Amino acid sequence: MFTKSIPNMFTLGNLFLGMIGIMLAFDNKLNLAAIMIIIAMLLDGLDGRVARALNAQSEFGKELDSLSDVISFGVAPALIMYVTSFHGMHHALIWTVTAVFPMCGAVRLARFNVQSGIPGYFIGLPIPAAGGVLATLSLFHNEISAPYMITAMLLLSYLMVSSVRYPNFKKVGLPKKAVMFAPIVIIVAVAIAVIFPEQISKLIFIPLVIYASYGLKQSFTKMTRRRRRHRDQSDKKVYNDHS
Repeated sequence: MFTKSIPNMFTLGNLFLGMIGIMLAFDNKLNLAAIMIIIAMLLDGLDGRVARALNAQSEFGKELDSLSDVISFGVAPALIMYVTSFHGMHHALIWTVTAVFPMCGAVRLARFNVQSGIPGYFIGLPIPAAGGVLATLSLFHNEISAPYMITAMLLLSYLMVSSVRYPNFKKVGLPKKAVMFAPIVIIVAVAIAVIFPEQISKLIFIPLVIYASYGLKQSFTKMTRRRRRHRDQSDKKVYNDHS
């Protein structure tokens, strides 16, 4: 029975860190707030792997994971961005933009739970990646103005509910013997992150943005191919009509 509960402990740890991130943001400890989201991503990546390694997968764990993700990677990053970047702006605008992000994240999670996906791919940007980008992006609030932050936030929201395919690395297995080392990995990651919060957060921002940008590239390529195919078909039709 205890073995079955281990993956849920990782999931609840994810939720706990999301809540801590929110409170740290309101205490103006922004680097640590972003770090909490990054560590929550680590826990989110481990819970499914631990569940598969221990053969402890369940519908309960799946639903708990989705509920935790809404808080840790939807609400928390949106509030961190709100606190850091949206001061002095029109209330209706920033309230709407801040609310849209977790709403799109919730839609993304609900769709993931009820639709059969494509093996090896996610449909739409996963909410942990979107939340990680947003939380770390907020640390650049002194370099990037609010309108660009709003644009990025809306773009991430769109990518979550889009049909763009993203590589799924969650299926990479975790040997059963490696489960016992997971807490050590987490403790080391937390220690490094707390000692170097700003450097680690901004460093992790880079691969997260590359991953999110992959979907944009795929979407643009798909759109270009569709237009070229449509143009070729039109040219072929015109040629046949005149031949």
